[in-house]
Amino acid sequence: MNNLSTPHRAGAAAALLLTLAGCATTQPATVTQTAPAAPAPAAPADLGPGRSINLADVDRSVEPCDDFFQFSGGNWLRNNPVPGYASSWGPRNLLNDRTQAKLRQLLDDAAADRSAAPGSNRQKVGDFYASGMDSVGLEQAGLKYLKPELARIAAIRDLAGVRAEIARQQTLGTGAFFRAGVTPDRKNSSQYVVSMSQGGLSMPDRDYYLKSDARSLAVRTAYVQYLTNTFKLLGESETVAAAKAKAVLRLETRLAQASKDRVSLRDPYASYNKMTLAEANQRFPNMGLPALLKTNGLGTAAEVIVGQPEFFQELSNVLKQTPVAELKTYLDWQLVSSLTSALPKAFGDEAFRFAQVQSGARQQPTRWKRMLSATDNTLGEAFGQLYVDEAFPPAAKQKALDMLANIRESMAEHIQTNTWMSAPTKQEALKKLAALQVKIGYPDKWKNYSALNISRESYLQNMLAARQWSYRQNVSKFGGPIDRTEWGMTPPTINAYYSPPMNEIVFPAGYLQPPFFDPEADDAVNYGAIGGVMGHEITHGFDDSGRKYDSQGNLRDWWTPADAAEFTKRVGIVGTQYSAFSPLDSVYVNGKLTMGENLADFAGLTIVYAALQKQLDKTYGKGQRPLIDGFTPEQRFFLSWAQLRRTNIRPEALRQQILTDPHSPGQYRTIGPLMNMPEFYQAFGCQPGQKMVRAEDERAKIW
Repeated sequence: MNNLSTPHRAGAAAALLLTLAGCATTQPATVTQTAPAAPAPAAPADLGPGRSINLADVDRSVEPCDDFFQFSGGNWLRNNPVPGYASSWGPRNLLNDRTQAKLRQLLDDAAADRSAAPGSNRQKVGDFYASGMDSVGLEQAGLKYLKPELARIAAIRDLAGVRAEIARQQTLGTGAFFRAGVTPDRKNSSQYVVSMSQGGLSMPDRDYYLKSDARSLAVRTAYVQYLTNTFKLLGESETVAAAKAKAVLRLETRLAQASKDRVSLRDPYASYNKMTLAEANQRFPNMGLPALLKTNGLGTAAEVIVGQPEFFQELSNVLKQTPVAELKTYLDWQLVSSLTSALPKAFGDEAFRFAQVQSGARQQPTRWKRMLSATDNTLGEAFGQLYVDEAFPPAAKQKALDMLANIRESMAEHIQTNTWMSAPTKQEALKKLAALQVKIGYPDKWKNYSALNISRESYLQNMLAARQWSYRQNVSKFGGPIDRTEWGMTPPTINAYYSPPMNEIVFPAGYLQPPFFDPEADDAVNYGAIGGVMGHEITHGFDDSGRKYDSQGNLRDWWTPADAAEFTKRVGIVGTQYSAFSPLDSVYVNGKLTMGENLADFAGLTIVYAALQKQLDKTYGKGQRPLIDGFTPEQRFFLSWAQLRRTNIRPEALRQQILTDPHSPGQYRTIGPLMNMPEFYQAFGCQPGQKMVRAEDERAKIW
C-alpha cells in the first residue's frame, strides 16, 4: 500500500487484509540551485506556469542537495500546522477534505431522499448515514439495542458458553481473541482456505503492554482509565469498574506476550502453518475449533492455516486458566469498544480521550466526517457507485492505464538489464510482471447488497447487520473459485495497494485526482506524483516480502540461491540507511519494519524515472527539453514526488508511527530514495560532500 503518511499494504480478503515531520537534522544553506549545474549550449525555452507544483511552497533558503524535503516544501510546512482534529497533516489530508465535501453532498442527498426504492443502494446508503447522524436518537436509545448482545454474554456459565460467544463475535467483527476468515491459500492461489491469525489486543501494538519506557507507561495508564470509565458507563461502580479494567489488561497482556512483533509478521513463510482441523483441535484443545467453524458456516473445512501457532497455544491456555467471569468481562469490552460510535456520546468521548494520548489530536473529527467514513467502510461499493458517476471520467482512467503500461515496460527493461540477477530468475520475474493484474478506478463487478437490511431505526443495529453480512460474504467464498474481480478498497479511497496472493495492483478513483493525478499537468509532474505510486505498487511484487510469491500469487521460492543472497545483501544496505534516520531525539526508524515500503519507494522511483525519460523522448525528441517555472522536467519530477510527501505530524503520532507503521516518516520517504539516485544528483547539480549525496560505495542499487 502506498500511504503518504501512515498505513500498510492491503489485500482483497475482507477478514484478513494482507491496507513526517520537518527535518530536524539539516541546516539551511545560502545558495540554491534550481537548474542543472552544467549550462546547456543554448538556454532552453521556459513554457511558463505549470500545474501541481506550487512554487510558493519551495524554500529557496535551503540547498536542494542538502535537504530536499525542506527545499521542496519548507514554506508549506511552516504555513500548514496540524489542525486540532488531526494527528498529521499533508497534501493527502487536503485532498481528503475536498473529496469529503463532495461525498458529504452525495450522502446528504441520499439521506434526504425518502422516496428511494426500498432495498436499493441509494436507500441503504441514505438510511445508514441518516441513522448514524441521528445523535439525538442515539442518546435516547442508550444501551437499548446493545442489551441483547450484553445479555448473551451475561448468560454464559462455562467455557462452552464462552466458545459460543467467541463464534458470535467473530461474525460481529469485534476483534475478540483472534482473527479468522476465508482467504486465498498462499501456497495454492487457486483455492480458498480458512486462515487464523493472532489478535485480541485493544492497544495499537503488543509493545505497549510489555515495555516500561515512559511512552508505553503513559499509553497503558490511559488505556486502564479508558477501560475503567467505559465499565462505569455500563453501570458498574468505581471499584468494580477498576477491577474489570485490571482483568482485561491482565488477559490482553498474556495475549501480547504470545504475539509476534511486527517485524516477525513480515515473513510470509513463518505465518503459513497448514494443519488439519483435527491437528489444530489437538494443539489448541480449549478453543473448540470444530464447533466454532461449524457454527459460523465453515463446517466442511478439513484444514486451517494458522498464522502463529505459539499464540494459539497460549490462547488455549488462557481460555482454560482464566475464570469464566473474567473472560465474560473481556468479551463485554471487545463488544462495546468496537461500537462506541453507535452508543451515546459519552462512550465515544472516552474512546477519543484514549486516542488523544496516542495521536496527540486536540479535538475529535465532526460527526459527519466520522459517519462518512463509516458509510464508506460499510457500504463502500454502493456508496462508490454514486461517487464515480460524478467524479471519475473515462478519459482519466485511460490516461492512468497508459502511464501504467509505460511504467510496467520500464520495469521489464530494468529486469532484463539487471547485472546481478541470473537468467532463470529474470525469466520468472518477467513472467510475474506480465501476469500482474491492474485495477483502476472502480470494480468491473459491483458487490450485491441485496441481502443486507438497513433502516433508520438504529445505527447500532445497522452496524451489527452490516458486519454479519460482511462475514457471511467472506465465508460464502469457501469451496468456490477464487474471485479475482474483488476489490480490497472502495472507489473513493485515497490510497492504493498491491496484493501478493492476487498479484494485482489497485488504484481507486479517489487517488486519481489532483494533486496526485492531473490529466492537464505535464508528464514530469504526473510521473513524479501518481507515477511514483504506480512504480511503488508494481515493485512491491519484488520487495523483500513480495518477491517470495510467484506469478500466480503462490508462496514459492523462484529465486536461485545466489540471486536471493545477492538481493538480501543489497536490501540490507537500505535497511541500514533507514535505521540511521532519527526524526526525534533517541527515536530511530525501524529499517526492518519499513523495509518493504522503503524498497518500493526506491525501486519504484527508479523505474518511473526511466519511464518518464522514454515519455519525454516521445514528446520532445532526444534534444533539449523546455523548462516550466524555471525547472527542467527532471527537477519537476523530483519536486512532484517530494511535495506530495511533505507532512507535519504531532510528536505523539510520530512515535506511534515509528512503532507500528511499515512506512517511514514522510521526510525519509522523500530523501531516502533520492540519496541513492545519481539521477537526482544530476538533475540538481549535486556534488560530493553535500548531505543528499552518498558516496558511491554507500549507495543502494536494486533495479
